[in-house]
Amino acid sequence: MNIQNKVAPAAANLTPAHPDAQSVRSIRHWSESLFSFRLNRPRSLRFRSGEFVMIGLMGDNNKPLMRAYSIASPAWDDELEFYSIKAPNGPLTSRLQRIQVGDSVIVRPKPVGTLVLDALLPGKRLYLVATGTGLAPFASLIGDPEVYERFDQVILMHTTSTVQALAYGREVVKNLLANPMLGECAAEKLIYYPTTTQEGSAQMGRPTTLLASGRLPADLGLPPLDPLTDKVMICGSIGLNQEMKAILEAAGFAEGANSQPGDYVVEKAFVG
Repeated sequence: MNIQNKVAPAAANLTPAHPDAQSVRSIRHWSESLFSFRLNRPRSLRFRSGEFVMIGLMGDNNKPLMRAYSIASPAWDDELEFYSIKAPNGPLTSRLQRIQVGDSVIVRPKPVGTLVLDALLPGKRLYLVATGTGLAPFASLIGDPEVYERFDQVILMHTTSTVQALAYGREVVKNLLANPMLGECAAEKLIYYPTTTQEGSAQMGRPTTLLASGRLPADLGLPPLDPLTDKVMICGSIGLNQEMKAILEAAGFAEGANSQPGDYVVEKAFVG
């Protein structure tokens, strides 16, 4: 459902004087609590798919109000896409949800992050485990040709409380499969596994339960997770990340980093 027309006009969101300001190209409101938007990409910005940058708006004190946001578009894209919640009392998101096409958003051209291929050892399968807007860095990664060059299978697991909250992820996968350059490869290697935790759907359950029980690989006809062949990326709430770390390390997985690649990585940046 696109409810863009129901959103109030932006107020004091223009920041043309800021050297890192970028123009809003498009906005899509997926629900009352979720939206995505695309910005001009700074010419100086080079990033690896899966990384995040600091973005923001000018605050009431005429100082930038910045937060970390994962880039949802792949590294080759000419624009930057972001996927966000609408937090009524969020210092930034309460303002950001009101942006309109033509407004400006500040983008610091210094990407960082752990959800990158460089932080993982070689493997056969890559599991991308996301909850809510944690899907954003994986939307970037599944659109990167290098992911399919390095792995035989890529399993994207996205969990939300309701079916409607899965809409953005479904659209990302749909557009990827229709991409003339990547669609054929994605159709062969990408497995999309959406689940819900509250509203009924084809697959229900929390990522931790589905992985710890072995149901996820079993549903897909895959062998149990093995650190020798499987690599995992995780992006969700602090609680989910901690539970997933415990499950993976109990199974022999070692956490990776840019400086020392491993079997799994966890994102540590959160938006408010």
